[in-house]
Amino acid sequence: MIKLETLRTFVAVAEAGNIKDAAERLCRTASAVSMTLKRLEHEVGGELFETDRKSSLTPLGAFVLETGRLQIQNYDRMIDGIRAYARNRTGRLALASVPSVAANLVPALLPRFVRDRPGVEIELLDTDSRNVLRSVESGQADLGLAGRPLSHATAAFEPLFRDRFKVICNAGCGLAVAGDLVRWADLEGQGLILNGASETIDVAGYRALAEKASMHVRNVTSLLALAKSGFGITLLPALAAVDLPEDVVALDLADENVWRVVGLLSRSDTVPSPVASAFRAFLLDEVPKLAHTLGLEVMNP
Repeated sequence: MIKLETLRTFVAVAEAGNIKDAAERLCRTASAVSMTLKRLEHEVGGELFETDRKSSLTPLGAFVLETGRLQIQNYDRMIDGIRAYARNRTGRLALASVPSVAANLVPALLPRFVRDRPGVEIELLDTDSRNVLRSVESGQADLGLAGRPLSHATAAFEPLFRDRFKVICNAGCGLAVAGDLVRWADLEGQGLILNGASETIDVAGYRALAEKASMHVRNVTSLLALAKSGFGITLLPALAAVDLPEDVVALDLADENVWRVVGLLSRSDTVPSPVASAFRAFLLDEVPKLAHTLGLEVMNP
């Protein structure tokens, strides 16, 4: 079997035109190089050089040189790819995120992460917290950014920040016109629309209202459209209320204990890829800085 290093030796001699210069380039002795060439000629079954001076190739030698260069290049590219993957410079990262984080945090993070990793392929899945968790647990996503799981989650959760829930309604509704802090009693008869984020609210006043609600909408765009139409009101975290449509407002709650905790979800039963590990470290370092600029309360993992 012809070894790759044997081909490297032959290519070095063919390019140098003599054994002495090739031996210096390979950091080997001239006699060792000469023996390698003889072994290669024996293995291929023919002479590779026209003379002992190694200055010109036989037709067989020219063919071996062309083929050998190609094999060496392919091998070196493969090794470079493996090393780049190990150093998180290439590979694929599947990230699942709730819409508010995908729209307001991820765009500020990804460009900086991929700037020095042009070989990394990113897939972003924008969905609600429940499906973010499912995506991570199933392996569809490497990492997830979502609210704290309700219970029985197999994925690990590292809290990053929290933001208050706000009442989202049409600018002309009575709650908005009054301009006061909204109490739970004020929401009676307002047509509460449930959503994925509000599922995590575990406050007696809200739960009593949620039990009477008959509509659940998971898509934020549809949710805001319904609020704008005056069909009903809903509760969304502050980050989801950054850029509201015209005629839709976000009102503060009188109850100051209604928060959404957002964190990083990852599988605890598998070894993450180098890219996923690097992105996790990047998030844990960068998200707190970015959260401060958006007025979010940073949490320690």
